[in-house]
Amino acid sequence: MELHQLRYLVAIAETGNFTRAAQRTNVTQPSLSQQIMKLERELGHKLFHRMGRRAVPTGAGTAFLERARRILAEVDDATRDLRDDPHALRRISVGASNTIAPFLLPRLLTRCRELHPHLQVETRENFRSQLAHAVGEGELELAIISLPVNDRRLSVEPVFHEPLLLVVGKDHRLATKPRVTPADLANEIFILTGDGSSLAEQIQRFCGDHDFEPHVGHLCAQIATVKALVSLGAGISILPLMVRAPEDTQSLVYRNLAGRAPKRTIHVLRHLQRYQSRGTEQLLAVLRETLSSLPKKAG
Repeated sequence: MELHQLRYLVAIAETGNFTRAAQRTNVTQPSLSQQIMKLERELGHKLFHRMGRRAVPTGAGTAFLERARRILAEVDDATRDLRDDPHALRRISVGASNTIAPFLLPRLLTRCRELHPHLQVETRENFRSQLAHAVGEGELELAIISLPVNDRRLSVEPVFHEPLLLVVGKDHRLATKPRVTPADLANEIFILTGDGSSLAEQIQRFCGDHDFEPHVGHLCAQIATVKALVSLGAGISILPLMVRAPEDTQSLVYRNLAGRAPKRTIHVLRHLQRYQSRGTEQLLAVLRETLSSLPKKAG
């Protein structure tokens, strides 16, 4: 039994004629008649008396017509709710990499609750490769990462650019140096995020581009640990502008690097073949708004 058969049934009952019912439902009259006969065979009852050009419901047809109308009404109401209600289908899963999640997701969730209180956002923090795999396998609808990935199943959209800043303790020699160049970092001890971190990869690449390999003294799982060790004078780091917090001024100094300074681009991953729900569209709009409100320059 198909919904279109029920719609044909109701149209015939209301118009009293197969031809007019076909015109109303935008099908040919032979096609409509064939579908009604198929429905009658499935139900085991004649649904209409064919009285010349008139079609009159039989007893079975009248009884079934009431149920058909209720079914169609429920389907139409559900469709209308999903189409018109901005709060329908509110659940969405999104992941973010370790150097983005703590600084972006709280702002994103706060704004979502303000604009779309019925949007239920489930979040996951992980490394870039695991997030890309989760999107590719359909476990996540979106992932927010700082480096693109090579996966033909995925759409990779750049959504934000921000500088990477040198961060040192307040008493470090570079804290007050008028102009800090990449060459000034060559003999410093670096504090980086650990294996699998896209931020660590970017820093390693930046140093390589300036003809030195960073001396890594500490590997950390969290940006908070990096900051804590830098504030103690255990080394220096390079961090995204996004992670800078007002309270950092008590123990940390952020500096722009002279010359060709490093930066990162934040991307959104989506599966190319996955249906983009209203919830996904809403979250993407809030994400873009949230990112646009973040500072793009140091100072």
